[in-house]
Amino acid sequence: MLIDTFGRRAVDLRVSLTDRCNLRCTYCMPEQGLQWLPKPELLTDAEIVRLVQLAVTGLGVTEVRFTGGEPLLRPGLVGIVAACAALDPRPELSLTTNGIGLARTAAALREAGLDRVNVSLDTLDRETFRTLTRRDRLDDVVAGLAAAEAAGLSPVKINTVLMRGVNDHEAADLLDWCLDHGYELRFIEQMPLDAQHGWDRADMVTAEEILARLGERFTLSPEPDERRGAAPAERWLVDGRTGADGRPARVGVIASVTRPFCRACDRTRLTADGQIRNCLFATEETDLRAALRDGAGDEAVAELWRKAMWGKKAGAGIDEPSFHQPDRPMSAIGG
Repeated sequence: MLIDTFGRRAVDLRVSLTDRCNLRCTYCMPEQGLQWLPKPELLTDAEIVRLVQLAVTGLGVTEVRFTGGEPLLRPGLVGIVAACAALDPRPELSLTTNGIGLARTAAALREAGLDRVNVSLDTLDRETFRTLTRRDRLDDVVAGLAAAEAAGLSPVKINTVLMRGVNDHEAADLLDWCLDHGYELRFIEQMPLDAQHGWDRADMVTAEEILARLGERFTLSPEPDERRGAAPAERWLVDGRTGADGRPARVGVIASVTRPFCRACDRTRLTADGQIRNCLFATEETDLRAALRDGAGDEAVAELWRKAMWGKKAGAGIDEPSFHQPDRPMSAIGG
C-alpha cells in the first residue's frame, strides 16, 4: 500500500512514457530549444511494465494513466498497454494525449486493453490553435477524437486550458461542441509548470471566471460532493442536456490553483526516466530506475516507493510565500 502521513492512499498511478511532444503549447514549453531526455535515461518498455505490475499487484494501485509529453510518440505503447491489461488484478487503463496520431492508433489501443482517453483541445478555431500550439494540426486532433469514440474509448474526455485574451471567449462554444459530440469537457486552470517559467497568476483564467462565462449560456447545477470522491474535477450538471450515456450532461473544472484538491489526492507519478514524484509540484524525486538497473528486487523497489509517498506534503503550497516552481516542466513530469 502507498500511504502518506495524512492517511491518503495513492491508488492512481500516472506513468509518463516520454517527455517529447509534437506540439509546442505556449503554456507548456518554448517554441524551440527544450532539451529532451537522452534515450538511455528513459525506462525501457520492460522496466515500465515491471513497475506498473509492482504497483498494481503489490502496492494497491487500481488506476494507471499513460501520459507524456505525448505518449503516442512512444513506439512500444500498444505493447505496454497490452501487458498492463493482462495483469491480475487488472487496473483501469487510460491515456492523456494531444490526439495527434490517435486516428490511426485508437482501434489498436482499444484492442490492447485501453479503457478510455483524455484529449487536450483548447480551441475550435484553426488560427487560435496555431497560435497556442505553434502547429497547424487541429484537423488531426478532431479526427483522433472521432476515432477514439468509434473505437469505444469512452467516455472521451477533453481537457481545455483557457488563456486570457487568446481563447477564454470560447468557453461556452467549446462546451456546446463537446455536448453535441458526446464528449465530456473539463477546464483546467493554467498551472505554474511551463518550461520557460513564465506563468503569472494574474494572467490565469480562474475557475470562477470559467463558470461565469459558461453561466452566460448554460444553467449549471453542482454535483453533490460525495460524487466527486478523489477526482480533481469539480463537476456541474448542464441543465436540459444529456450525455452520450443518456444521463444528464456534465462539465468539469479542475481548479488546481484556486481550489486545489490536495486533501483528497490519490496520485503517484512515475516519470519517463524512472523517478517517483509524490506530488505534481514536488521538488524532490526518488530514483527507481537506478534501483532496477542495479539489480534490486521487487520488495526493495517497493520499499523505496513507499518511502517516497510517506513523505508527501499536505498540499502543493502554491499560495505559500515559499512556493518554488519545480525545475522540471509538465512535459518532463507527465500530465
